[in-house]
Amino acid sequence: MSGAVILDLSRILAGPYCTLLLHELGARVIKVEPPQGDDSRAYGPFQDGESLYFAAINRGKESIALDLKDDGDRAVFGRLAARADVIVENFRPGTMEKLGLGWDALHERFPRLIYAAASGFGHTGPDSAKPAYDMIVQGLGGIMSVTGHPGAPPARIGVSIGDLGAGIYTALGIAAALYHRERTGEATKVDVSMLDCQLSLMENPAMRYMATGSVPAPMGGRHATITPFAIFQAKDRPIIIAAGNDGLFRKLCTALGQPDWAQDPRFATNETRRALAAELATLVEGVLASHSADHWLQVMETAGVPAGPINTVADALAHPQVAPRNMVVQAGGVRMIGNPVKVWPHAANDDGQRTPAPALDGDRTRLLAEFGPV
Repeated sequence: MSGAVILDLSRILAGPYCTLLLHELGARVIKVEPPQGDDSRAYGPFQDGESLYFAAINRGKESIALDLKDDGDRAVFGRLAARADVIVENFRPGTMEKLGLGWDALHERFPRLIYAAASGFGHTGPDSAKPAYDMIVQGLGGIMSVTGHPGAPPARIGVSIGDLGAGIYTALGIAAALYHRERTGEATKVDVSMLDCQLSLMENPAMRYMATGSVPAPMGGRHATITPFAIFQAKDRPIIIAAGNDGLFRKLCTALGQPDWAQDPRFATNETRRALAAELATLVEGVLASHSADHWLQVMETAGVPAGPINTVADALAHPQVAPRNMVVQAGGVRMIGNPVKVWPHAANDDGQRTPAPALDGDRTRLLAEFGPV
């Protein structure tokens, strides 16, 4: 995306995560902050008085502080918008219109400017004006209802999947809009709803409900439609075994020293195994209890059965696959998660170093000089 200029009015997580992804793919991101700064500058943890929450999501961007209610600052914004390719915002719908900076107004002034908005409920529908936070849409979208263990209290996904999902989908929409403009010359509006994104991510539970009328419920560490595909307890700790088809099930039986299971008509197909998932899990764990998790993970790898540990965050970051893929990078001396999208051969030039997040209004002088009167 080198050469694309993104004007980023968003704050906290959904919008900034979207523009971080675009920046990692080469776009220039100019962050337009209110005079008090992005709210997330006040979120911990902190290092040397600076928010690492903010730093991780806004690295490599440029910052200018503008009060969009002020005529002079709106004029500066207009100078930036005149040369930008995309504007990204995640205000409540109607906020930009009140400032005279909504899609219709900006499209009339800047017909090549793509407008991308991420909000709780989107720009249409009866709830479009309502505010939303990540946990609200996790609850509304149904994902919390299928997370956790049967009979346990509802559980939030351990990351802000409502915000992050919206950020990813918004970035995808922007890429499509840029391609559309390249082909047709037409700029478009990208309207992304956090709730819509949660429903999209619920494709399997939603499909099962729409097909059967049965409401999905939490299943702990077990897959709803594939067996054995779950968390199993070994002698010292749990492991994941994912025998995703009949051939892998046969390999699993051999690896466990139980080839007769593969010939048992009760376990002949995935459907028959799924009906007896609890009974099969008891059998599997009866064998696994004889040795450590590390032993069984090696056995599964040798047998060609997909399996893995349940890592802590520390374990995951130390995994030997992480460093060669540049999934931990450095920005201003702070370790951060890298870019998961590898575009070859360009990815070969990634040295793992990133430009730190900007100071509030830190690029004002240079930006005002560069984006002079139109």
